[in-house]
Amino acid sequence: MTTTAPGRVRLSAGGLPPGPGRGRGAGAGLLLAALATVVWSGSFVTSRALHDSVPPVQAAFWRWVVAIVAVAPFALRAAWRRRALIRAHLPYLLAASLLGVTVYNTLVNQAGLTTSAGNMGMIMAASPVLMALFARLGGARLGLRRTAGMLVACAGVLLLVGDGSAAFDPRPGDLWMFGAALSFAAYSALLRRRPAEIGGVVFLFTTFVLGALLLAPVFAASVVLQGGGFEPSTGTVGPLVYVGLCSSAVAFFAWNRAVAVIGAARAGAVYHLQPVCVAGLSYAVLGESLGGAQLLCMALILGGVALAAARDA
Repeated sequence: MTTTAPGRVRLSAGGLPPGPGRGRGAGAGLLLAALATVVWSGSFVTSRALHDSVPPVQAAFWRWVVAIVAVAPFALRAAWRRRALIRAHLPYLLAASLLGVTVYNTLVNQAGLTTSAGNMGMIMAASPVLMALFARLGGARLGLRRTAGMLVACAGVLLLVGDGSAAFDPRPGDLWMFGAALSFAAYSALLRRRPAEIGGVVFLFTTFVLGALLLAPVFAASVVLQGGGFEPSTGTVGPLVYVGLCSSAVAFFAWNRAVAVIGAARAGAVYHLQPVCVAGLSYAVLGESLGGAQLLCMALILGGVALAAARDA
């Protein structure tokens, strides 16, 4: 274990923050990454469900309002006690809030206007490759097995998006999702530099608040230009509560903890499961069937995830 100056993350010899990073701890990290992935898969379905009833920016803003209300009882007092630390690390917190809160979810909602939930999940499955690249630029060693697994999983994603072929003709919504994937990958890379003194719940609450504040001017412009009213119903309130409570408070906490334990590159390998989860939800909710080519592509994704999540000998 190395000791660093106050305000810096303390790393072990293996480059992990203090705490269980191997053995049972690594297994728990993989399970947390899987939990976040499954919950986020549902958020693509809900974003698609809201696309014709709530404008994208407004849906994103109300999501974070719900998340702030959900997390506040557990974090407000601790955040107040750590207000000096929050001020000291404000530039870092603003960057994390912008990438992971303000930009990422807004782009996801924007993509839902012109592409399917299935495509959204498939494209986001490419984000672990970007996570691995960010991690490599930060000095992390990926290893041959992990690299090979990510390449296999990426091949499965590309074939899945191309309906069993290498062709890929993106829609505007697909391009928005590529932007979301890039933003999420950069956010995940930043998590490895989270100050150790700021706890996980306080970090979540602070980034949710800052992200909502950064989004507020765009939200106000959307209200003026697009109107701010939507009819409260199970079709609007239900999805907003789901993305605010489950996809934000629960999934972000699980993901952040997973990255702290096993690293962004390894957690990102599990994230490749997202198109499989989205396809399963689409089948269960919408009755969409899966063809042989899609099943083959999913087998590639699952095999790649298993390979990438394993440690190099």
